[in-house]
Amino acid sequence: MSKEAAIDMKDVELNEQDQEKQPMTGDGQAAGVETNGGVKAKVQVDEVTFTGLSKEELMKVAGTPGWVRTRWALLVLFWLGWLGMLAGAIAIIVQAPRCKPIPEMNWWNEGPLYQISDLEAFSEGIEGVEARLDEINKLKVKGLVLGPLHTVNDDQLPTLDLQAVDPTLGTKKALVAVLEKAHKKGISVVLDLTPNYKGALPWFNAGDVDVVMEKVTAAAQYWLNLDIDGIKVSDLTVATNSVGWTKLEAALVVNGTDKPRKRLLMGVVTKGISADAVSQLVNTTAVDLVLSDLFTSKKGGVERIMAMNTLHSQQRNLAWGLGAAQHDQLSKHAVTPALIRLYQLLLFTMPGTPVFTYGDEIGLQAVGSESPKMIWDLEKEPAEGAAVNETVEAERLEHVAIRKWFKSLSDLRGKERALLHGDYYPLSSSASSLSFVRVWDQSERYITAVNWGSADELLALKLAPTEGVELSETATVILSTDPDQEVGSTVSLDKITLKPGQAVLLQFPYIG
Repeated sequence: MSKEAAIDMKDVELNEQDQEKQPMTGDGQAAGVETNGGVKAKVQVDEVTFTGLSKEELMKVAGTPGWVRTRWALLVLFWLGWLGMLAGAIAIIVQAPRCKPIPEMNWWNEGPLYQISDLEAFSEGIEGVEARLDEINKLKVKGLVLGPLHTVNDDQLPTLDLQAVDPTLGTKKALVAVLEKAHKKGISVVLDLTPNYKGALPWFNAGDVDVVMEKVTAAAQYWLNLDIDGIKVSDLTVATNSVGWTKLEAALVVNGTDKPRKRLLMGVVTKGISADAVSQLVNTTAVDLVLSDLFTSKKGGVERIMAMNTLHSQQRNLAWGLGAAQHDQLSKHAVTPALIRLYQLLLFTMPGTPVFTYGDEIGLQAVGSESPKMIWDLEKEPAEGAAVNETVEAERLEHVAIRKWFKSLSDLRGKERALLHGDYYPLSSSASSLSFVRVWDQSERYITAVNWGSADELLALKLAPTEGVELSETATVILSTDPDQEVGSTVSLDKITLKPGQAVLLQFPYIG
């Protein structure tokens, strides 16, 4: 056998060995290889590379009439689409309901006022107030009403010094420290300058009113220079009849731009007058906020709803309280924990500024004529293994629960426009119940329904025909004093049954 034939036979044997090494997958041969019998031959594959058009070729093609027409057509379509979207957006804006402008709001319209009339009972004087500001701030209050703090002996005009701090309560320096810390937390401070606050008549005798008014005006200017945010006086009907009243009004006008916070002139009606008389005071005086005793003097639901009907349009100049006009705790008029919650809900949702006396947030009980001692450290639980007085522990837990309820209402009022400055519409009222709805533009609507009576009350919630306002068929329970009425549940607005001493806050959406 020749040498060439021997080499070929060796190649055949190698190819056969390669065949045996291939996996038996049945997937065919490897790419680029052809097998003919036992001979493997390599096939040359020519690769084709696309280099595209050159610049000269592209320019030549781009200038053809077909491509020119195509580009113009695409450009026209783009601008037609853009103009169509613009026209659609304009049509949506024009057809959409216009937003109602927000009314002018002052700081005292944005949240509740917290009244501390007896600083010693609250927390051992002025320094105690500063120490408790962090806890007060958690209540989302917008203003503190302090005092009176000035020195005076009962019914003795010569002893009146409205620019001096009673040394038993603290010092002027301590008061300035309260102002500075409160302002850092966004809390304004109002000083009660009611002259004869320890005596029988707030302005002493009738013949002394003009002289006393001069002292009040001078004191107002003095304290405002120390960054007090406003003053409060009691027995407004007597004060406004004084010849010096206009001077006091002028003293509280903010001049220049160095004092961005508006000063408050707060007047208190301590004697029962009608809602019409309160409205007249608002219209004829420069009093920024009038606190009346209408809810204390009027016990029936029909009377109370009529007072709100008269005054709701003046809500930015109106303050409500249950006992606050007389420095009484809310518990003096709401004698059960359920009623305390009921009146808290009512005051927070009425059209106007709610005013509370210290301790109202926990249902502090007043005993006798003395101011009750404020209770602190309610979150502190009994030590493990220590003896527990069940009655005391139950009272502590009740205080904690009432404060939680108060904080939830304060937080809700600060967030919801309908409750903050919304319109008011009465729904129903009886001797011991009332209900109303608060509405603002396209925001959520809120219904307050309360029954402070001793029997079940069936409320038919109906709204008089009013342009642009209508009730939903159902509403959602937001807050309820009745444990059987779950938060988040849905109720029909045709008829709602409230148990004795119960209240509910309902919500339903804007109906376009």
